[in-house]
This record gives sequence, structure tokens and C-alpha cells, in this order.
Amino acid sequence: MSPRMKELKRLNKFLLKYKGRLLLGLLITIISRVFSLVTPRLVGDSMTTIENYLSLNNISPDELKDVLFFNIVLIIGASLISGFFTFLMRQTIINVSRFIEFDVKNEIFSHYQSLDQIFYKKNRTGDLMNRISEDVSKVRMYYGPVLMYGTNAIVLFIIIIFYMYSVAPKLTIYSLIPLPILSVFIYRISNLINKKSTLVQESLSDLSTYSQESFSGISVLKSFNIQEIIFNRFYRYAFDSFKNSLSLAKIQAWFFPIILFLIGLSNLIVIYIGGREFIDGNIEIGVIAEFIIYVNMLTWPVTLVGWVTSIVKQAEASQKRINEFLDSKTSLQNGTSELGDNKNKDITFKNVSFKYDQTGIEIFKSFNLKITSGQTLGIVGKVGSGKTSLVDLISRIYDPQKGDIFIGDKNLKSIDISKLRSLISYVPQNNFLFSESINKNIEFGNPYSSIDDINNAAKLAEIDLEIEKFENGYNTILGERGVTLSGGQAQRISIARSFIKDSEIYLFDDCFSSLDSDTEDRILKNLKNNFKNKTLIIISHRISCIKDADNIIVLNNGRIIQSGSHNELLKNKGYYKDTYLKQNSEINE
Repeated sequence: MSPRMKELKRLNKFLLKYKGRLLLGLLITIISRVFSLVTPRLVGDSMTTIENYLSLNNISPDELKDVLFFNIVLIIGASLISGFFTFLMRQTIINVSRFIEFDVKNEIFSHYQSLDQIFYKKNRTGDLMNRISEDVSKVRMYYGPVLMYGTNAIVLFIIIIFYMYSVAPKLTIYSLIPLPILSVFIYRISNLINKKSTLVQESLSDLSTYSQESFSGISVLKSFNIQEIIFNRFYRYAFDSFKNSLSLAKIQAWFFPIILFLIGLSNLIVIYIGGREFIDGNIEIGVIAEFIIYVNMLTWPVTLVGWVTSIVKQAEASQKRINEFLDSKTSLQNGTSELGDNKNKDITFKNVSFKYDQTGIEIFKSFNLKITSGQTLGIVGKVGSGKTSLVDLISRIYDPQKGDIFIGDKNLKSIDISKLRSLISYVPQNNFLFSESINKNIEFGNPYSSIDDINNAAKLAEIDLEIEKFENGYNTILGERGVTLSGGQAQRISIARSFIKDSEIYLFDDCFSSLDSDTEDRILKNLKNNFKNKTLIIISHRISCIKDADNIIVLNNGRIIQSGSHNELLKNKGYYKDTYLKQNSEINE
């Protein structure tokens, strides 16, 4: 077995899962092919009967009519039965391929969800989508049409060759000479088609990715007035796709002419050799007609050799791509323990060192911090100081390379990730809204919430009055990534989504940046009044967001350079006081 064929072994579990349907399909295939072979024999018998009537005149016209009528009835009956079993064949084997496609897509999507953030930073969204759609579709072809037509062709080929040889060995050998040549041509053309198809898919992928990015950033493109530059780049991608598609079309244009030529050559050989054999008295005239039909029936199995080989190669390549992702392991090893009812949920960093593997940038080195359960921690600092990394470590988006993080007395790595994240509501600085209704976007925080819960969360996020002004209210469908909303509205819907979860730990990563000071102040008051026993971690560049926190830390290059309450920090010179005075003076101007 070739290394690539080993890639497809991964799906054997699905073949075993549906073995009953597949075995039934194979049995139906054999029955269908057996009945399809009745027609050539009856046609040959009819031709022989007519020839005997014309040359020997040993049967009456009425007997000839009876024989022909009876044969016609049998041909129609056999064709109907063959067609019926062919229908059943498709309903079994093709349906199994759809079941396998469904299972594979679910397996891939489930695995995608288990992978960490590093995986998604290394791989493009378009590639992830392509593997779960296009690659799976090509694999389905292997377990559907290839299995069905391959079995069909093998059964047909064996039965026909065996029967033809038993009737006229010499004619059989001569008539089959062009078929291996046809198979070789089809195989080579299929290989070329496969290579060209791959180039077409790659160019289409590049074109789609570029188009998607252009559409998503259309406002930026227009604001910088670079539509012509973008169009020229698009033109180059489109032209590459055009060239690859045209090259593929040129190769495909040879496909059917070669098939028709070699089929015609086989028929000529049958007529010539068969005619000589008939003249010599070795065969009857009906055998020639019968062999012409058989040769044309054999063309399909021979043609399939190249087609099936091409499909198998594509399936192997696609399954290899799929396996690469299925074999990807998350760096976050899931724990097994639960937090239980322990009220002590202090978050403690002990000698934590962390750097991003992709860039090698070190964020924390021997970092220590204790966040008291039920209190509010404010975090401020320059860009790149480690603020977002800190909350990512708490929610186990990443794990530190050294050191440990605890909730209570339990190491985060020992806790089941799903249990840990059920305790946390995280509002990232880059808000993501789905192309759903406002209702659904808030509900994502808690799929079991009621309408009243959604309305209450919106009120706490100070977005309810604006939602009610929309024509469809909470049922308003948002555009892609919430493009129909302002930045402040999108942030507040994200905040409402976190509120509805009713978690024990809330992480707010600079998610108030697009809000005016009055709205920000009202939301912070709602936090203070309604989340008294919750652990709140608020990251912000604006001192006004964190000034009421129980404790505030100032980060710089992954180190805590200042800590204390708002009033305590204002008593000392440093980054916090300088930032506060600067922001305060800007407000007063």
C-alpha cells in the first residue's frame, strides 16, 4: 500500500460503521450488471434468427415474429429490472458516501473547536474552510461514485470477458486490443487533469481569499482611494485563475475524442475479424452484433480505470490535508478536576514565564500576581505590556511555558477546560458579532436564557434603548461581524453577551474604548451595583474605567511597575499619575 493510500485508512472506521448498507449495495450492483447483460445476448439471438430465416428459410414468418416479440419483451423486462437495481445501487452506496461525508465534517469541526489559538494563528480561515468543504467532497467521491462505479465496472468486465471468450476466443482477443491503449491514454490525461485541477483550485482559493478581504475592508479601501490598485491586484489573481482554467479546458478537450476514436477502432476490429470468422463459418452473424454491444459496454469500465485513478489520487491528497489538521494537537492539555463549591477562587500567578512561539516575543518572566476573589482589578499599561496576555492566560487561551496559575488551590492545568471557562465571561478588545439577530448575539452568552434575561443584560450594558429604536428591535439582523452597528453599539452588545452568562469571573479587555464617558460611567456603575461578589478584571487605557477598582496594577514589559488603589497611585510619581493628569487635562480643555 502506497504511503498516500495509508491516509485513506483513517476512514475505514466509517466503512465498518456502514458495512451493512455497503454489502447490500455491492449485492445489488452485481444483480444490476447481470440483468444488463441479457440485452446483448437477446439482440444477438434475434440477429441470428433473422439470418436463419433469410438464408435457410427454415422458420415461418409467424414464428420469426413470435421469437422477435418474445426477445423484445425480455429486453424491455431485463432493462427495467437492471434500471431498478441501478436505482437501488445509487440509493445505498451513494447515500453511504453522504453519511460518511456528514461524519467526517462533524469530526473535523469538532476537532477544530478543540484546537488552541496558536493553530488558528498559523492557518488561514480560507484554508480551514476548504478542508472541511472541498477536501471532504473529494474524499466523498472515493467512498461514493468510485466505490459504486468501480464495483460496477469490475463485475461487468469479468462477466463480459468470460462470456465473450467462451463464445469466440479469437474475436475476443482482437476486439480487446484497443482497450488497454484507451486505458493508458485515459490514465495519462486524468493525471494531467488532476494537476491542472489542483492549480485551478489553488488559484480560485487565492482569488476568493483576496475578494473576501477586499469586501470586508471596503470602507478602508475607499477612504484611502486605492480602488484602482486593489482592482489591478484582483485582475492579476483573476487572470491566473483564467489561465489555469483555460489550460485545464484544453486538456479536457482531448478526453472524449480519444475515447470515441478507440471505441470506433474496437468496433471496426469486431466487424472485420467477426466478418471473416462468419465467412469461415466459425461464428453466427448474431455474435458480431452481440460483440459490438459488449465492446461498447466494456468501454465504460476501461475508461473508468483512468477516471477512478484520478479520483483516488485527489481523495488521497485531500485526505492527507485533512489528516494534517486532524493530527494537529492542542498545546492545552485538558485537566480532569472540577473547582467544586470552594468559595476561595483567588487567582494566583506564581513565577509565570510566557512568550509567543510564533514570534518568540517574551511577555512575562517569573511573573507573580494575586487577584483576590470577589474584588475588582484594574490593569493599565502601554501597548505590548502584557495586559491582554494576562487575561488570555487566565482563560487558558494559552498556557505559560514556566510557572503555574491557580484558582483557589487548584492549578489551571488540572481543571477541565470547559469547567474553567464556564466560570469566565470574557469580552475581548476585538468584538466579534455573528450575522444573526441582536437577540441571538446576546443569547450566545447563555443559550438557555429567556427574553427577560436578554433584555436585562442589554439594560445593564446600556444598549436596550438603542435596540428598541431599531425597526425590528431585538430581531434586527446584524451584518457580517456586526458591520451595521457603530463601534460603541457593537461593544455594548458584546458586554451584554458577557453579562447574561452570570459568571464568577469577568474579563474586560479594553472593551469600553468606543464608548463616551457618560455611557462608560453608567455601565461601570451597573457593574458595581450588580456584580458585587464577582471577580472583575478590567483592562483599559482610560484611567476613568479603573479608578474605582479595589486594586490597580501598571504593567510595563510584562512587569508590575506600580500597584495600589487609585488614590495611592496618585500620591506617587510614575506612569499612572502622569497618564491620569494627561487624560484629565484633555477632558478639561
